[in-house]
Amino acid sequence: MLTSLKQEKFMLLALIAAIAAYPLEHWMLHSGQIVALLAGVALIGFIVVASMRVAHHAEQLAEKVGDPYGTMILTLAAVLVEVVILAIMMSNEPSPTLVRDTIYSAVMLDINGILGLAALMGGIKHGEQSYNDDSARTYSVMILTAMGVSMVVPEFIPEADWKIYSAFTIGAMVVLYTLFLRMQVGPHSYFFSYSYPEKRRKKLPEEEQTPPVNLVFSIGTLVFGVIVIGALAEVMSKTLDLGLEGTGAPPVITAIVVAAISAAPEILTALRAALANRMQSVVNIALGASLSTVILTVPVMEAMALYTGQPFQMAMTPVQTVMVFITLIVSAINLNDGETNAIEGMTHFVLFATFIMLSLLGL
Repeated sequence: MLTSLKQEKFMLLALIAAIAAYPLEHWMLHSGQIVALLAGVALIGFIVVASMRVAHHAEQLAEKVGDPYGTMILTLAAVLVEVVILAIMMSNEPSPTLVRDTIYSAVMLDINGILGLAALMGGIKHGEQSYNDDSARTYSVMILTAMGVSMVVPEFIPEADWKIYSAFTIGAMVVLYTLFLRMQVGPHSYFFSYSYPEKRRKKLPEEEQTPPVNLVFSIGTLVFGVIVIGALAEVMSKTLDLGLEGTGAPPVITAIVVAAISAAPEILTALRAALANRMQSVVNIALGASLSTVILTVPVMEAMALYTGQPFQMAMTPVQTVMVFITLIVSAINLNDGETNAIEGMTHFVLFATFIMLSLLGL
């Protein structure tokens, strides 16, 4: 038990921060903008630490059950963190574009950032890296469909009909995800796996061997971590809003922060997989996280909009729409032959850099 507590010292640190944040909230919000901004940044750090531990336990569960279930657990854990933070931020100070901008930022970060950097680094180290191209095609077409239905078509829906289309969107996303889940864990699960050549593994000394995964402890810590993240996000959203007020920072910065928090653990996992020449895991993580973000976040937030009677601005801006379509076209071309290389990684990473530049310009 003591060993487990030592391993979870960062989670305990995040818990202490959450407990301290609530009585100090009034002081942080009334001690000036600089204090509020510094407090918001510190709380983001604690949230990232907690999310890393959540991802660690999701990764342990993933190793226990194997692909494709493993990467599904990883991506669902990341999306759960994102939805919790978004829901809390929207309940505190509703922003009509936060949900849209967060989903857009997450897709750019997952496909162009994670996949691009992983393919670039893996390509430099290993050359061409193989994966199952069925998975890439399936993910890409579903991401395009989900984003088209939920974030492009709403631009043409009359304001008076938003509730009807919002309800339709929820149903469409649920149907899409149900079918996708059946494919991923059912008869088409081979779409999302790849048979790597077996390598002879050197037997480690007994003291270096990985201890068996405690499923109950991992699941319990994962759920507990999400609760801690929600508590931290409650105060973080208020301090960050006050800290950025009047600074001229683009509104999309908050959305990028939310997307980056949920993606932080995935970045490390994907890079480790790429450097280990396991590109299938990278594809599952990057594209799976993008799909899960759209297909799960949209119905939850649309249901929240229907409940409160306050619609969100889900239609992407022209610049966002162009960036998404360029990303998915490049992805469809790059991920069509079952092998990635450094050049393909660089194309996505340049698109990621373009996304960051456009965001800083407020576009």
